[in-house]
Amino acid sequence: MPDRTPGALHLVLMGISGSGKTTLAEGLATRLGRPYAEADRFHPPANIEKMAAGIPLTDEDRWPWLDSLRDWMDAQSGSGGTIVTCSALKRAYRDLLRQATGRVVFLHVMSDPAVITDRMAHRPDHFMPASLVPSQLAALEVLGEDEDGMVLENSGTVDELVQRALDMVGRL
Repeated sequence: MPDRTPGALHLVLMGISGSGKTTLAEGLATRLGRPYAEADRFHPPANIEKMAAGIPLTDEDRWPWLDSLRDWMDAQSGSGGTIVTCSALKRAYRDLLRQATGRVVFLHVMSDPAVITDRMAHRPDHFMPASLVPSQLAALEVLGEDEDGMVLENSGTVDELVQRALDMVGRL
């Protein structure tokens, strides 16, 4: 079991694709001066090909991806922690990420599904099609009461969202 370094705080912005995780994470990383990683960059090519073809990933597809992300978080623990975007749809996935050295807190970024579908339809540079949004919604397991995390409704301006997230983190 990794040492739970008190000073290392990893903020994982979770939620389905198109919920606004990346926009929020970029704002938080800038304001907090923490290393930032977009979990999509850790996917092996086979996962990207599946999603681009409209095929939902299986748990077996996700475990190596999540292991790589957790290892990156571990490596950054000495810098005080990280800002990470990751769907983290299932509790089992979050449990794996919690193995990173330090404290891992999940901020579940929630948006209206219709808004998400519209955002996804207008993201031409992203490999995941909007057609996979329903499969992500079906797989999503909300944070349990015993999980270290909070729900953040994606509403208002980006600056307002970043400030609400900072206020939440400040209460940790």
